[in-house]
Amino acid sequence: MVSLRAKFFMKIMKLMSLKVEGILDIEKHRKDLESNVFLFKKPRRTQIQSIKINHISAEWLTQKDQKTESSAILYLHGGSYNAGSLNTHRSLAARIGKISNSPVLSIDYRLAPENPFPAALEDAISAYDWIIKHKNIHPTKIAIAGDSAGGGLTLATLIKLRDEKKALPACAICLSPWTDLALTGDSIKTKADEDIMLTENEGLQSAELYLKDVDRKHPLASPLYADLEDLPPILIQTGTAEILLDDSTSFAKKAEESGINVTLDLWSDMFHVFQIFGNLMPESKRALKKIGKFVKEMIQ
Repeated sequence: MVSLRAKFFMKIMKLMSLKVEGILDIEKHRKDLESNVFLFKKPRRTQIQSIKINHISAEWLTQKDQKTESSAILYLHGGSYNAGSLNTHRSLAARIGKISNSPVLSIDYRLAPENPFPAALEDAISAYDWIIKHKNIHPTKIAIAGDSAGGGLTLATLIKLRDEKKALPACAICLSPWTDLALTGDSIKTKADEDIMLTENEGLQSAELYLKDVDRKHPLASPLYADLEDLPPILIQTGTAEILLDDSTSFAKKAEESGINVTLDLWSDMFHVFQIFGNLMPESKRALKKIGKFVKEMIQ
């Protein structure tokens, strides 16, 4: 049963008219995400260190009571590959770090349409290498996490690292990941009325901006179509009231068939990336606790 708090926030989000039905206005999309940040507060004891990784702006997020930096989480924000920032996802990244007892490297990877595929993937790989080289953290103590487009980018990063025969991280966490930029899942249409945030129209335009002339089923853009063998354990959390539901269920099924340790954690009637509400919703709190437990089991 959906909590009263979740129902309250869903009503607010519906009133905010987040769904894009017409032409996608990138600047408006970016400003809208930034303007909603006031809803999401980072943990009070979060410490923020601004850094540069080549051309990438990034933040090293720690909690005052974290005594060591023997592990790390690389966080890749959502935003359809054309929006989102350190600012919009600082709260979610910091909360995942706190509940997992690990520092977090959150990055401002390059966005489309100014920087189309594979710019975001290149930046994610650079950030992963930076953690290993500059923080001296072994790959088996690193997790990669992301939401929505960042969740798809998380999986693409795993695949790219494996293909380049680099050491893989201990695990990955994907929140409502966008794994199929071809938008072939049945839920794109069957969940259209339930979804309070996303539309097929927005997905099609965002995919075109990100990929331009690249095949929508390119395995490093749409991980659903990749060879998934030899990837590390993956936790996928997704609400059942979102059009990207099949992006999670189909990927999890293929991963399992490929012999991957994959956990599909479905949340009844929850919306896209509901975890971002942190302590404001019981569902978000419970989901974050599951993430923390998973990360600790894999890298502590």
